[in-house]
Amino acid sequence: MNKWWQGAVIYQIYPRSFSDSNNDGIGDLKGATDRLDYVASLGVDAIWISPFFTSPMHDFGYDVADFYDVDPIFGTLDDFDALVCKAHSLGLKVIIDQVYSHTSSECAWFKESRASKTGAKSDWYVWADAKADGSPPNNWQSVFSGSAWTWDASRKQYYLHNFLSQQPDLNLHNPDLQQEIFNVAKFWLDKGVDGFRLDATNFYMHDPALTDNPPFDNPNATRPFDFQSQTYNQSHADIVPFIERLRALIDGYEDRFTVAEVGGHKSLEEMALYTKGDTRLNTAYSFIFLEAPSLSAHVIKSALQDWDAHSDSWPSWTFSNHDRPRAVTRWGAGHDRLAFSKMLNAMLLSLRGTAFLYQGEELGLPQARVPYSRLQDPEAIANWPKTLGRDGTRTPHPWDADCPNAGWSSDAWLPVDDAHVRLNVQAQEADEASTLHATRHLLAMRKAHMPLVKGTLEFIDTEDPLLAFLRTYDGKRILCVINLGDQTQEFSHALLADATDIYSENTKLSTSSLQLDPYGHCFMTVK
Repeated sequence: MNKWWQGAVIYQIYPRSFSDSNNDGIGDLKGATDRLDYVASLGVDAIWISPFFTSPMHDFGYDVADFYDVDPIFGTLDDFDALVCKAHSLGLKVIIDQVYSHTSSECAWFKESRASKTGAKSDWYVWADAKADGSPPNNWQSVFSGSAWTWDASRKQYYLHNFLSQQPDLNLHNPDLQQEIFNVAKFWLDKGVDGFRLDATNFYMHDPALTDNPPFDNPNATRPFDFQSQTYNQSHADIVPFIERLRALIDGYEDRFTVAEVGGHKSLEEMALYTKGDTRLNTAYSFIFLEAPSLSAHVIKSALQDWDAHSDSWPSWTFSNHDRPRAVTRWGAGHDRLAFSKMLNAMLLSLRGTAFLYQGEELGLPQARVPYSRLQDPEAIANWPKTLGRDGTRTPHPWDADCPNAGWSSDAWLPVDDAHVRLNVQAQEADEASTLHATRHLLAMRKAHMPLVKGTLEFIDTEDPLLAFLRTYDGKRILCVINLGDQTQEFSHALLADATDIYSENTKLSTSSLQLDPYGHCFMTVK
């Protein structure tokens, strides 16, 4: 059976910042639909849309108040139907987020749960009595700092929230709640979505005994959360049977796709566990590159080799998303942005796996500067100025060269960085040397050569900063050589004698060697 998602390139749309159809400063579904021709022109296979559900927006959509509706700032269910129809007419699959680990505190389920200890939904969330001294039930910490427990005076108990206090954790051990979650999944599958990105999968279930988490020696810790091993507040063994039931439901629909988001220091083992065999999830969305503080050939090799050592499942890779600073800044600050951004996209699109390309990466956008007075992200505000924050990667997508704010109103929900204005889509369309044109060429090359889509990957011995590997499929081979450094490098190999260049940037190929200027990369068919 053809699995369309194996080797697919999925373009992530953060709807709040992608395209604004009504000039209110916030992106919406109509705006995204209007821009789908642009997305299709890139040559990607699918879109992943971050949450657009009804929400008070404490965590900008990841605090869902109604799983069955669209928030008015984004539009209506009819707008979503129109988006799916347009995407499918362009040959684009549609993936949406599903957030099953928690809801908004404004969700009707939570309001009913907090109203009574004996009601129908009383056990749909994680409630616990205070200790004798009134303190929280255990030592669990929130991702966003502070205790993972908040006291609720109406119920006279604490409720668990692994994230914001406005994001109470669901108790997915409850079978009635599980059935409601399956109803949610079915609702969106019936609307024609092609799959789900499952948010915070390893947070789905906790230890019902509420055992204290042990300490974790983490020299890079910046939050109380980082000082603990998340042994008991997440990653419960019953997550596996739950996702197997979810997969069985999804398999009732033709050709659907699931990708798990799994973070944390045990993520590799958990990704392998949640994707093992044919009864669990299709693939997992790795954080390894999102959390890597620096880029090197060793980092790339280790990530792919570790995956192969732990898992027989199909991998997925990304360098940037809505939760992490953009890779051009995180890894390439102080270097040639244009050359570095082209190299990053070339590398991502040549690795074995499904590639997730975050909006703006095709333009080579750096992390935007957002002054403290304009910060919106609760994590950025809480940890300022220790981290780059999430706002700088969520700023509005720059579209137009002729508008002072790149196509956005002056009161857009986040400011448009001047650097982004200069890198707008219209300007890059007119520049054949732009990152945008390079990304289109790379995607076209990938589709034209099946070894880059579904082939095996074999590394060739090189020293940092050179990365070289062979992609092989159905007897055809492509040699990929990438210079991750800012100095010219020389690559020599017997394979070059029969190599034919199919795509290159800043390189010179001869029968005996390949010269790669800073961030140069070359893809060659070989015999």
